[in-house]
Amino acid sequence: MKIKAFSPKQLQVLNWWCPGSPWEKKTAVICDGAVRSGKTLCMGIGFVLWAFWQFQGASFAFCGRTISSLKRNLLVSLLPVLQEAGYECKLRESENCLRIFQGERMNRFYLFGGKDEGSAALIQGMTLAGVFLDETALMPRSFVEQALARCSVEGSRFWFNCNPEYPQHWFYQEWIRKTEEKNALYLHFTMEDNPSLGEETRSRYRRLYSGAFYRRFVLGEWVQVQGLVYGFLSQEDFPDPPEHCSQYRVSCDYGTVNPSSFGLWGEKDGVWYRIREYYYDSRKEGAMRTDEEHYRGLEELCGGLPVDFVTVDPSAASFQQTIARHGRFQVIPAVNDVLDGIRRVSVALKEGRIRICRTCRDAIREAGLYRWAEGEGRDMPRKEHDHAMDDIRYFVSTLLPLEEGYAAFTVERSG
Repeated sequence: MKIKAFSPKQLQVLNWWCPGSPWEKKTAVICDGAVRSGKTLCMGIGFVLWAFWQFQGASFAFCGRTISSLKRNLLVSLLPVLQEAGYECKLRESENCLRIFQGERMNRFYLFGGKDEGSAALIQGMTLAGVFLDETALMPRSFVEQALARCSVEGSRFWFNCNPEYPQHWFYQEWIRKTEEKNALYLHFTMEDNPSLGEETRSRYRRLYSGAFYRRFVLGEWVQVQGLVYGFLSQEDFPDPPEHCSQYRVSCDYGTVNPSSFGLWGEKDGVWYRIREYYYDSRKEGAMRTDEEHYRGLEELCGGLPVDFVTVDPSAASFQQTIARHGRFQVIPAVNDVLDGIRRVSVALKEGRIRICRTCRDAIREAGLYRWAEGEGRDMPRKEHDHAMDDIRYFVSTLLPLEEGYAAFTVERSG
């Protein structure tokens, strides 16, 4: 991988710590802003250069929301650059430890995932000379603060990278708004700060987002989401179902008291259409259904079509077992990350990778009612009119990525 040039802001990230720099006394750097703005790679390069300038035989940490996302967002592009610059990189997968050599010098870079409150225990007890936190705003505060507390070596520094979230977010309040108090250098990136990004690509990303997500991921602003979750949809976005599809899959949001919503998806010419649905509301119907009765609804939905996968709400263990016991469908527990799932659905709809057909009346009805909760101080949709919305999210997060070459979501949050 060859880098032709760095932008002025990228150069600032690379050398802010150098002797003689106006910011050399800073103990942290914070980079936030738009997606695809070129901040992640230059931060990774700068972090390693700084580590070898100041330390030998020390331990550092690369932290991401998960280790797999860290490898995908950072290491896949960083390691080839380091190797071309003369560094030797050896990753021990069993230890999640990256050893980097420069001649006879060596430093260790441990990989950590900070996806939930329990993640803080994974890094506890380490002694670090520095930490790089990628996707900081997506990590629990407990994990981030534990990682910072591990940096007890004299001269250690913090490197933060993130895309914006809501303005009440603890990282925005405690670090970005208090950069002077924290003795941190704050750098805000836009897509124009990435010289490797052409205007056609920038235009594509501008088209992918709307509303608050446009302001966050394109303009790089910390703003609150509000209104309809999928407010960009119109009646023209709901086509008739195609006559023939090459493959079929089903996504299920299972409920007992709450409605159950199953969507039958068919793929044609690279587009997945939600062609039919099963929607049962026990309150409206006046009777609850058993797992077996819901399974019969699933069979009727699919008819004789060759459905290869069914994804189900991960909390619906008994219904998953019922499907598996009948032996017709292969069951996959759904990925159930609400906020990332909503972003993925929005991108898939905007790109035309998925279409909701006009035959799915309950899905269309819910799409017109599904709203963000207001006054929560965080991003969260209202827990109403969300059952078809959940099964669509399960499809996009769990079954759509099974397609070879589908990479839209792997870059959605990277910078």
